[in-house]
Amino acid sequence: MKSKKEYIDDLIAFMNESVCNFFAVKTMRQTLDDNGFKELNPANRWSLEPGGKYYVVKNNSAIFAFVVGTGGAADGFKIISAHSDSPGFRIKPNPEMLCDGGIVKLNTEVYGGPILYTWFDRPLSIAGRVMLKGADALHPETRLVCIHRPLLTIPHLAIHFNRNVNDGNHLSKQKDMLPVLGRINQFVDKNGYLLQLIADEMGVDATDIIDCDLLLYDTTPACTVGVNDEFITSGRLDDLSMAHAAMTALIESDGGAMTRVMAIFDNEETGSGTKQGAASPVLAQILRRIVACQGGGEEEYLRAVASSFMVSADNAHAIHPNYPEKHDPTNHPVIGGGPVIKINANCKYMTDADSAAVFKTICEEAGVPCQYFVNHSDVAGGSTLGNILTSQIDLRGVDMGNAMWAMHSVRETASTDDHVYAIKAFRQFYNC
Repeated sequence: MKSKKEYIDDLIAFMNESVCNFFAVKTMRQTLDDNGFKELNPANRWSLEPGGKYYVVKNNSAIFAFVVGTGGAADGFKIISAHSDSPGFRIKPNPEMLCDGGIVKLNTEVYGGPILYTWFDRPLSIAGRVMLKGADALHPETRLVCIHRPLLTIPHLAIHFNRNVNDGNHLSKQKDMLPVLGRINQFVDKNGYLLQLIADEMGVDATDIIDCDLLLYDTTPACTVGVNDEFITSGRLDDLSMAHAAMTALIESDGGAMTRVMAIFDNEETGSGTKQGAASPVLAQILRRIVACQGGGEEEYLRAVASSFMVSADNAHAIHPNYPEKHDPTNHPVIGGGPVIKINANCKYMTDADSAAVFKTICEEAGVPCQYFVNHSDVAGGSTLGNILTSQIDLRGVDMGNAMWAMHSVRETASTDDHVYAIKAFRQFYNC
Protein backbone atom coordinates (compact mmCIF):
# COMPACT_ATOMS: atom_id res chain seq x y z
CA MET A 1 0.00 0.00 0.00
CA LYS A 2 1.06 3.58 -0.54
CA SER A 3 2.23 6.06 2.08
CA LYS A 4 0.04 8.96 3.12
CA LYS A 5 2.12 11.34 1.01
CA GLU A 6 1.73 9.10 -2.04
CA TYR A 7 -2.03 8.94 -1.61
CA ILE A 8 -2.31 12.72 -1.24
CA ASP A 9 0.03 13.43 -4.14
CA ASP A 10 -2.11 11.08 -6.23
CA LEU A 11 -5.28 12.87 -5.11
CA ILE A 12 -3.81 16.28 -5.99
CA ALA A 13 -2.82 15.05 -9.45
CA PHE A 14 -6.30 13.57 -9.90
CA MET A 15 -8.00 16.82 -8.87
CA ASN A 16 -5.82 18.89 -11.20
CA GLU A 17 -6.66 16.63 -14.17
CA SER A 18 -10.37 16.36 -13.31
CA VAL A 19 -11.36 19.92 -14.16
CA CYS A 20 -14.97 18.91 -14.83
CA ASN A 21 -17.15 15.78 -14.90
CA PHE A 22 -15.98 14.74 -18.39
CA PHE A 23 -12.32 14.96 -17.45
CA ALA A 24 -12.90 13.20 -14.12
CA VAL A 25 -14.25 10.22 -16.05
CA LYS A 26 -11.41 10.44 -18.58
CA THR A 27 -8.86 10.38 -15.75
CA MET A 28 -10.55 7.45 -14.01
CA ARG A 29 -10.84 5.60 -17.31
CA GLN A 30 -7.07 5.90 -17.86
CA THR A 31 -6.30 4.77 -14.31
CA LEU A 32 -8.56 1.74 -14.65
CA ASP A 33 -6.96 0.88 -18.00
CA ASP A 34 -3.53 1.08 -16.38
CA ASN A 35 -4.67 -1.36 -13.68
CA GLY A 36 -6.00 -4.11 -15.91
CA PHE A 37 -9.66 -3.13 -16.25
CA LYS A 38 -11.39 -3.70 -19.60
CA GLU A 39 -13.99 -1.32 -21.02
CA LEU A 40 -17.35 -2.84 -21.99
CA ASN A 41 -19.66 -1.47 -24.66
CA PRO A 42 -23.28 -1.45 -23.43
CA ALA A 43 -24.46 -2.08 -27.01
CA ASN A 44 -22.51 -5.35 -27.27
CA ARG A 45 -23.03 -8.75 -25.68
CA TRP A 46 -20.96 -9.11 -22.52
CA SER A 47 -18.83 -12.09 -21.57
CA LEU A 48 -17.49 -11.82 -18.01
CA GLU A 49 -14.97 -14.00 -16.20
CA PRO A 50 -14.85 -14.63 -12.42
CA GLY A 51 -12.29 -12.19 -11.02
CA GLY A 52 -12.43 -10.16 -14.24
CA LYS A 53 -12.06 -6.38 -14.07
CA TYR A 54 -14.41 -4.26 -16.19
CA TYR A 55 -15.91 -0.81 -16.53
CA VAL A 56 -18.70 0.95 -18.42
CA VAL A 57 -18.84 4.65 -19.35
CA LYS A 58 -22.14 6.51 -19.72
CA ASN A 59 -22.42 9.87 -21.48
CA ASN A 60 -18.65 10.44 -21.04
CA SER A 61 -19.57 11.77 -17.57
CA ALA A 62 -20.40 8.69 -15.46
CA ILE A 63 -18.36 5.53 -14.96
CA PHE A 64 -19.14 2.15 -13.40
CA ALA A 65 -16.28 -0.26 -12.62
CA PHE A 66 -16.52 -3.73 -11.13
CA VAL A 67 -14.56 -6.85 -10.31
CA VAL A 68 -16.65 -9.95 -10.88
CA GLY A 69 -17.02 -12.11 -7.77
CA THR A 70 -15.76 -15.67 -7.70
CA GLY A 71 -19.01 -16.95 -6.16
CA GLY A 72 -22.41 -17.55 -7.68
CA ALA A 73 -24.84 -15.24 -9.44
CA ALA A 74 -26.86 -14.69 -6.26
CA ASP A 75 -23.94 -13.84 -3.96
CA GLY A 76 -24.51 -10.10 -4.26
CA PHE A 77 -22.62 -6.84 -4.64
CA LYS A 78 -20.49 -4.50 -2.55
CA ILE A 79 -21.12 -1.06 -4.01
CA ILE A 80 -19.51 2.33 -3.39
CA SER A 81 -21.24 5.22 -5.15
CA ALA A 82 -20.15 8.83 -5.62
CA HIS A 83 -20.65 11.54 -8.24
CA SER A 84 -18.51 13.28 -10.86
CA ASP A 85 -20.19 16.69 -11.09
CA SER A 86 -19.68 19.85 -9.04
CA PRO A 87 -21.54 23.18 -8.89
CA GLY A 88 -20.34 25.88 -11.26
CA PHE A 89 -21.15 27.54 -14.57
CA ARG A 90 -22.08 26.19 -17.99
CA ILE A 91 -21.63 28.33 -21.09
CA LYS A 92 -24.85 28.97 -23.02
CA PRO A 93 -25.14 28.68 -26.81
CA ASN A 94 -24.36 31.90 -28.73
CA PRO A 95 -22.59 33.19 -25.61
CA GLU A 96 -20.62 36.21 -26.84
CA MET A 97 -21.83 39.57 -25.50
CA LEU A 98 -20.02 42.69 -26.73
CA CYS A 99 -19.53 45.53 -24.22
CA ASP A 100 -17.98 49.00 -24.36
CA GLY A 101 -14.35 49.10 -25.38
CA GLY A 102 -14.55 45.85 -27.33
CA ILE A 103 -14.82 43.77 -24.16
CA VAL A 104 -16.42 40.37 -24.81
CA LYS A 105 -18.14 38.56 -21.97
CA LEU A 106 -19.83 35.16 -22.09
CA ASN A 107 -23.42 34.33 -21.29
CA THR A 108 -23.48 31.51 -18.73
CA GLU A 109 -25.98 29.50 -16.72
CA VAL A 110 -25.41 28.41 -13.14
CA TYR A 111 -25.11 24.64 -12.68
CA GLY A 112 -26.19 23.33 -9.28
CA GLY A 113 -25.73 25.45 -6.17
CA PRO A 114 -22.29 27.11 -6.07
CA ILE A 115 -21.26 29.78 -3.58
CA LEU A 116 -21.35 32.48 -6.22
CA TYR A 117 -19.08 35.14 -4.76
CA THR A 118 -16.17 32.69 -4.42
CA TRP A 119 -15.90 32.72 -8.24
CA PHE A 120 -15.03 36.42 -8.49
CA ASP A 121 -11.57 37.69 -9.51
CA ARG A 122 -10.08 34.25 -10.20
CA PRO A 123 -8.19 32.93 -13.20
CA LEU A 124 -10.77 30.77 -14.96
CA SER A 125 -10.76 28.68 -18.09
CA ILE A 126 -12.96 26.35 -20.14
CA ALA A 127 -13.29 22.57 -20.35
CA GLY A 128 -15.89 20.14 -21.57
CA ARG A 129 -17.22 18.04 -24.42
CA VAL A 130 -17.41 18.96 -28.10
CA MET A 131 -19.57 17.11 -30.62
CA LEU A 132 -18.19 16.95 -34.17
CA LYS A 133 -19.72 15.70 -37.40
CA GLY A 134 -19.59 11.93 -37.43
CA ALA A 135 -20.40 9.02 -39.73
CA ASP A 136 -24.12 9.80 -39.60
CA ALA A 137 -26.62 11.99 -37.76
CA LEU A 138 -27.10 9.49 -34.92
CA HIS A 139 -23.39 9.11 -34.23
CA PRO A 140 -21.56 12.43 -33.84
CA GLU A 141 -17.92 12.24 -32.83
CA THR A 142 -17.17 13.11 -29.20
CA ARG A 143 -13.98 14.90 -28.18
CA LEU A 144 -12.97 16.56 -24.95
CA VAL A 145 -11.36 19.97 -24.78
CA CYS A 146 -9.54 21.74 -21.96
CA ILE A 147 -7.89 25.11 -22.32
CA HIS A 148 -5.17 24.93 -19.70
CA ARG A 149 -4.17 28.59 -19.63
CA PRO A 150 -6.15 31.16 -17.62
CA LEU A 151 -8.63 32.58 -20.10
CA LEU A 152 -11.43 34.36 -18.23
CA THR A 153 -12.26 36.22 -15.05
CA ILE A 154 -15.46 37.41 -13.37
CA PRO A 155 -14.50 40.88 -12.11
CA HIS A 156 -16.02 42.23 -8.91
CA LEU A 157 -17.62 45.65 -8.88
CA ALA A 158 -15.24 48.01 -7.02
CA ILE A 159 -16.22 48.86 -3.45
CA HIS A 160 -16.31 52.54 -4.48
CA PHE A 161 -19.49 51.78 -6.47
CA ASN A 162 -21.04 49.61 -3.79
CA ARG A 163 -20.03 50.81 -0.35
CA ASN A 164 -22.27 48.21 1.32
CA VAL A 165 -20.71 45.22 -0.41
CA ASN A 166 -19.29 43.89 2.85
CA ASP A 167 -22.67 44.14 4.57
CA GLY A 168 -24.32 41.66 2.24
CA ASN A 169 -24.57 41.78 -1.51
CA HIS A 170 -27.36 40.19 -3.54
CA LEU A 171 -25.97 38.67 -6.72
CA SER A 172 -27.83 38.29 -9.99
CA LYS A 173 -26.80 35.11 -11.81
CA GLN A 174 -27.57 36.78 -15.15
CA LYS A 175 -25.87 40.14 -14.50
CA ASP A 176 -23.13 39.81 -11.90
CA MET A 177 -21.69 36.39 -12.75
CA LEU A 178 -20.76 36.71 -16.45
CA PRO A 179 -17.07 36.05 -17.19
CA VAL A 180 -14.93 38.33 -19.35
CA LEU A 181 -13.25 36.51 -22.24
CA GLY A 182 -11.13 39.30 -23.69
CA ARG A 183 -11.00 42.45 -25.80
CA ILE A 184 -11.45 42.44 -29.55
CA ASN A 185 -11.05 45.21 -32.10
CA GLN A 186 -13.83 46.69 -34.18
CA PHE A 187 -13.00 44.55 -37.21
CA VAL A 188 -13.54 41.20 -35.45
CA ASP A 189 -17.01 39.63 -35.47
CA LYS A 190 -17.96 38.58 -31.95
CA ASN A 191 -20.38 35.94 -33.22
CA GLY A 192 -18.72 32.54 -33.20
CA TYR A 193 -15.62 33.96 -31.48
CA LEU A 194 -15.61 31.34 -28.73
CA LEU A 195 -16.42 28.53 -31.15
CA GLN A 196 -13.43 29.49 -33.28
CA LEU A 197 -11.26 29.62 -30.17
CA ILE A 198 -12.35 26.07 -29.28
CA ALA A 199 -11.80 24.88 -32.85
CA ASP A 200 -8.28 26.34 -32.87
CA GLU A 201 -7.52 24.67 -29.53
CA MET A 202 -8.67 21.31 -30.89
CA GLY A 203 -7.15 21.69 -34.35
CA VAL A 204 -10.48 21.25 -36.16
CA ASP A 205 -12.60 23.31 -38.52
CA ALA A 206 -15.22 25.35 -36.65
CA THR A 207 -17.85 24.27 -39.19
CA ASP A 208 -17.38 20.67 -38.05
CA ILE A 209 -18.49 21.53 -34.49
CA ILE A 210 -22.17 20.70 -34.03
CA ASP A 211 -22.63 21.41 -30.31
CA CYS A 212 -20.74 21.65 -27.01
CA ASP A 213 -21.05 21.08 -23.27
CA LEU A 214 -18.59 23.70 -21.98
CA LEU A 215 -18.01 24.61 -18.34
CA LEU A 216 -15.86 27.06 -16.41
CA TYR A 217 -13.18 25.89 -14.01
CA ASP A 218 -10.72 27.56 -11.66
CA THR A 219 -7.18 27.11 -12.99
CA THR A 220 -5.57 27.39 -9.53
CA PRO A 221 -4.02 23.98 -8.74
CA ALA A 222 -4.96 21.86 -5.74
CA CYS A 223 -2.51 22.00 -2.84
CA THR A 224 -2.03 21.15 0.81
CA VAL A 225 -2.20 23.87 3.47
CA GLY A 226 -1.75 23.99 7.23
CA VAL A 227 1.32 24.04 9.43
CA ASN A 228 1.68 20.27 8.98
CA ASP A 229 0.07 20.01 5.53
CA GLU A 230 -2.97 18.62 7.29
CA PHE A 231 -5.51 20.13 4.86
CA ILE A 232 -6.08 19.88 1.15
CA THR A 233 -7.71 22.76 -0.70
CA SER A 234 -9.09 22.36 -4.20
CA GLY A 235 -12.10 22.86 -6.37
CA ARG A 236 -14.48 19.91 -6.77
CA LEU A 237 -13.44 17.95 -3.66
CA ASP A 238 -17.19 17.41 -3.32
CA ASP A 239 -17.42 14.77 -4.62
CA LEU A 240 -14.32 13.86 -6.60
CA SER A 241 -12.33 13.11 -3.44
CA MET A 242 -14.80 10.30 -2.69
CA ALA A 243 -14.63 9.09 -6.30
CA HIS A 244 -10.84 8.96 -6.02
CA ALA A 245 -10.99 7.09 -2.71
CA ALA A 246 -13.48 4.56 -4.13
CA MET A 247 -11.39 3.96 -7.25
CA THR A 248 -8.19 3.57 -5.23
CA ALA A 249 -9.83 1.09 -2.85
CA LEU A 250 -11.29 -0.94 -5.71
CA ILE A 251 -7.89 -1.24 -7.37
CA GLU A 252 -6.18 -2.19 -4.11
CA SER A 253 -8.85 -4.64 -2.90
CA ASP A 254 -8.54 -8.43 -3.07
CA GLY A 255 -10.85 -11.04 -4.57
CA GLY A 256 -14.00 -12.45 -3.02
CA ALA A 257 -17.27 -14.22 -3.71
CA MET A 258 -19.24 -10.96 -4.03
CA THR A 259 -18.83 -8.61 -6.99
CA ARG A 260 -17.17 -5.31 -6.06
CA VAL A 261 -18.70 -2.25 -7.75
CA MET A 262 -17.74 1.42 -8.01
CA ALA A 263 -20.56 3.61 -9.36
CA ILE A 264 -19.70 7.22 -10.19
CA PHE A 265 -22.85 9.02 -11.34
CA ASP A 266 -23.27 12.44 -12.93
CA ASN A 267 -25.76 15.25 -12.24
CA GLU A 268 -26.15 14.69 -8.50
CA GLU A 269 -25.93 18.45 -7.99
CA THR A 270 -29.07 18.94 -10.12
CA GLY A 271 -31.20 16.11 -8.75
CA SER A 272 -29.80 13.00 -10.51
CA GLY A 273 -32.68 12.92 -12.99
CA THR A 274 -30.69 12.10 -16.13
CA LYS A 275 -29.80 8.88 -17.95
CA GLN A 276 -26.38 9.01 -16.24
CA GLY A 277 -27.79 10.03 -12.85
CA ALA A 278 -28.62 7.96 -9.79
CA ALA A 279 -32.37 8.24 -10.40
CA SER A 280 -32.00 6.37 -13.70
CA PRO A 281 -31.94 2.56 -14.09
CA VAL A 282 -28.32 2.58 -15.31
CA LEU A 283 -26.81 0.84 -12.25
CA ALA A 284 -29.66 -1.66 -11.94
CA GLN A 285 -29.20 -2.60 -15.60
CA ILE A 286 -25.46 -3.14 -15.14
CA LEU A 287 -26.04 -5.33 -12.08
CA ARG A 288 -28.64 -7.37 -13.95
CA ARG A 289 -26.21 -7.95 -16.81
CA ILE A 290 -23.51 -9.09 -14.39
CA VAL A 291 -25.90 -11.62 -12.87
CA ALA A 292 -26.95 -12.80 -16.34
CA CYS A 293 -23.31 -13.31 -17.34
CA GLN A 294 -22.88 -15.43 -14.21
CA GLY A 295 -25.70 -17.67 -15.41
CA GLY A 296 -28.47 -16.19 -13.27
CA GLY A 297 -31.92 -14.83 -14.05
CA GLU A 298 -34.35 -12.48 -12.33
CA GLU A 299 -34.61 -14.71 -9.25
CA GLU A 300 -30.83 -14.69 -8.81
CA TYR A 301 -30.71 -10.94 -9.38
CA LEU A 302 -33.27 -10.30 -6.64
CA ARG A 303 -31.39 -12.62 -4.28
CA ALA A 304 -28.13 -10.84 -5.13
CA VAL A 305 -29.65 -7.42 -4.36
CA ALA A 306 -31.02 -8.76 -1.06
CA SER A 307 -27.48 -9.84 -0.12
CA SER A 308 -25.84 -6.57 -1.19
CA PHE A 309 -24.69 -3.45 0.63
CA MET A 310 -23.94 0.04 -0.67
CA VAL A 311 -21.79 2.86 0.68
CA SER A 312 -23.13 6.15 -0.68
CA ALA A 313 -20.04 8.37 -0.44
CA ASP A 314 -20.70 12.12 -0.53
CA ASN A 315 -18.88 14.61 1.63
CA ALA A 316 -20.22 16.00 4.91
CA HIS A 317 -20.05 19.36 6.71
CA ALA A 318 -17.29 19.71 9.31
CA ILE A 319 -17.95 22.02 12.22
CA HIS A 320 -16.82 25.48 11.15
CA PRO A 321 -14.46 27.28 13.57
CA ASN A 322 -16.24 30.60 12.94
CA TYR A 323 -19.82 29.29 12.93
CA PRO A 324 -20.19 26.53 15.53
CA GLU A 325 -23.80 27.59 16.16
CA LYS A 326 -24.77 26.32 12.69
CA HIS A 327 -24.09 22.73 13.70
CA ASP A 328 -25.84 20.15 15.85
CA PRO A 329 -24.63 20.49 19.47
CA THR A 330 -23.69 16.81 19.87
CA ASN A 331 -23.19 15.47 16.33
CA HIS A 332 -20.81 17.84 14.57
CA PRO A 333 -17.93 16.08 12.79
CA VAL A 334 -14.49 17.61 12.88
CA ILE A 335 -11.84 17.88 10.19
CA GLY A 336 -9.45 14.95 10.59
CA GLY A 337 -11.85 12.92 12.73
CA GLY A 338 -12.47 10.16 10.21
CA PRO A 339 -15.33 9.21 7.88
CA VAL A 340 -18.74 10.66 8.77
CA ILE A 341 -21.95 8.62 8.96
CA LYS A 342 -24.83 10.86 7.84
CA ILE A 343 -28.26 10.53 9.47
CA ASN A 344 -31.55 12.35 8.90
CA ALA A 345 -34.88 11.72 10.64
CA ASN A 346 -36.79 12.63 7.47
CA CYS A 347 -34.90 10.05 5.40
CA LYS A 348 -32.82 12.46 3.32
CA TYR A 349 -30.10 9.85 3.76
CA MET A 350 -30.46 6.07 3.50
CA THR A 351 -28.67 5.44 6.80
CA ASP A 352 -30.46 3.57 9.58
CA ALA A 353 -29.18 1.83 12.70
CA ASP A 354 -28.55 -1.38 10.77
CA SER A 355 -26.43 0.21 8.04
CA ALA A 356 -24.64 2.53 10.48
CA ALA A 357 -23.65 -0.50 12.53
CA VAL A 358 -22.23 -2.16 9.42
CA PHE A 359 -20.12 0.84 8.47
CA LYS A 360 -18.93 1.49 12.04
CA THR A 361 -17.75 -2.11 12.24
CA ILE A 362 -15.93 -1.79 8.90
CA CYS A 363 -14.14 1.33 10.18
CA GLU A 364 -13.16 -0.48 13.38
CA GLU A 365 -11.78 -3.40 11.41
CA ALA A 366 -9.81 -0.97 9.20
CA GLY A 367 -8.40 0.84 12.24
CA VAL A 368 -10.14 4.04 11.20
CA PRO A 369 -12.09 6.47 13.44
CA CYS A 370 -15.58 7.48 12.40
CA GLN A 371 -18.09 10.12 13.47
CA TYR A 372 -21.68 11.24 12.92
CA PHE A 373 -23.33 14.12 11.12
CA VAL A 374 -26.89 15.16 11.95
CA ASN A 375 -28.33 18.51 10.87
CA HIS A 376 -29.01 21.24 13.40
CA SER A 377 -32.77 20.88 13.83
CA ASP A 378 -33.37 24.46 12.68
CA VAL A 379 -31.27 24.06 9.51
CA ALA A 380 -32.57 22.16 6.49
CA GLY A 381 -30.13 19.73 4.92
CA GLY A 382 -29.69 18.30 1.45
CA SER A 383 -29.97 14.78 0.16
CA THR A 384 -27.53 12.61 -1.75
CA LEU A 385 -27.21 9.47 -3.84
CA GLY A 386 -28.30 6.89 -1.29
CA ASN A 387 -32.01 7.55 -0.97
CA ILE A 388 -32.26 8.33 -4.70
CA LEU A 389 -30.74 4.96 -5.62
CA THR A 390 -33.10 3.08 -3.32
CA SER A 391 -35.96 4.19 -5.57
CA GLN A 392 -34.33 2.06 -8.27
CA ILE A 393 -32.74 -0.78 -6.29
CA ASP A 394 -33.88 -2.26 -2.97
CA LEU A 395 -30.50 -1.93 -1.25
CA ARG A 396 -29.23 -1.84 2.30
CA GLY A 397 -26.77 0.96 2.62
CA VAL A 398 -25.25 3.87 4.46
CA ASP A 399 -24.70 7.52 3.52
CA MET A 400 -21.28 8.78 4.54
CA GLY A 401 -18.54 11.16 3.49
CA ASN A 402 -15.51 13.01 4.75
CA ALA A 403 -15.93 16.23 6.73
CA MET A 404 -15.05 19.41 4.88
CA TRP A 405 -15.34 23.19 4.96
CA ALA A 406 -16.83 25.54 2.35
CA MET A 407 -18.81 22.89 0.47
CA HIS A 408 -19.80 24.23 -2.99
CA SER A 409 -17.19 26.98 -2.88
CA VAL A 410 -14.92 27.31 -5.89
CA ARG A 411 -12.29 25.92 -3.47
CA GLU A 412 -13.20 23.54 -0.68
CA THR A 413 -11.03 22.34 2.21
CA ALA A 414 -10.73 18.84 3.66
CA SER A 415 -8.33 16.76 5.75
CA THR A 416 -5.46 14.78 4.27
CA ASP A 417 -5.78 12.24 7.11
CA ASP A 418 -9.48 11.77 6.37
CA HIS A 419 -8.78 10.95 2.74
CA VAL A 420 -6.44 8.14 3.73
CA TYR A 421 -8.98 6.96 6.33
CA ALA A 422 -11.65 6.77 3.61
CA ILE A 423 -9.42 4.69 1.33
CA LYS A 424 -8.69 2.28 4.20
CA ALA A 425 -12.36 1.97 5.13
CA PHE A 426 -13.43 1.44 1.50
CA ARG A 427 -10.72 -1.17 0.96
CA GLN A 428 -11.85 -3.00 4.10
CA PHE A 429 -15.46 -2.89 2.88
CA TYR A 430 -14.50 -4.45 -0.45
CA ASN A 431 -12.37 -7.08 1.30
CA CYS A 432 -14.72 -8.03 4.13
